[in-house]
Amino acid sequence: MTSNSFECYSNSLLSNKTALITGAGKGIGKACVEAFIHAGASVIAVARTASDLDELSSRFGDRLIPWVMDATSDAFLERIAQHPQIDVLINNLGTNKPQSLLDLTDEALDTMLDLNLRTLFRVTRAVVRSMQDRNIGGSIVNIGSQMGHIGSPNRSVYCATKHGVEGLTKALGVELAPLGIRVNSIAPTFIETPMTAPMLNDPEFNQFVLDRIPLGRVGQVEEVANAAVFLASRASSLTTGSCLKVDGGWTAQ
Repeated sequence: MTSNSFECYSNSLLSNKTALITGAGKGIGKACVEAFIHAGASVIAVARTASDLDELSSRFGDRLIPWVMDATSDAFLERIAQHPQIDVLINNLGTNKPQSLLDLTDEALDTMLDLNLRTLFRVTRAVVRSMQDRNIGGSIVNIGSQMGHIGSPNRSVYCATKHGVEGLTKALGVELAPLGIRVNSIAPTFIETPMTAPMLNDPEFNQFVLDRIPLGRVGQVEEVANAAVFLASRASSLTTGSCLKVDGGWTAQ
């Protein structure tokens, strides 16, 4: 992916906006950083690996505000509370440990519940408090999954957490509407990222995936980032409590 992927944006689409993006060092999160900066935003990029953020900083200068932090920590929530302006939150944290129900350990269960749902809730709550204090509204975009709308073998807990993200998105879309804060989600199919590479490199699993995507291919990170820019911007000003599926038609069947 190159920066040219996002040159179609007007750089005023998100001008004067500050977006907080978690999981920003790689994959979908990194693509969101690039897309939001090309759309005119300043970006607080959150990742645990300093070198990932150093590379982004070298390209985007002062438009990129690097936070080398663990987004599951209380210190991260405190830093959110101290920041003077967060207009957009992209909740991009998540993990998957594909195993059968009988093989899944309690440790794997707790890891997915904590990162995919509990941390997303805690970060959202901290950002909403900041938005409420400024009283100018805002936009929250949760990176969910098509697995939040269907079931699939060896993904019982992942599906459960992503269904939870969809429920939270709907509930907060209603609850926060009077504050002018919109809450939406994106449900991608399998996207080419470092996390999915080991799965998609398995020929049998790769064919399983392709057989279920009517468009006949897996997704690219910029396709999810494009959806995030739309949901974060005034282009979707009447949209809240909704999900934008970027799944090549998987869930339409």
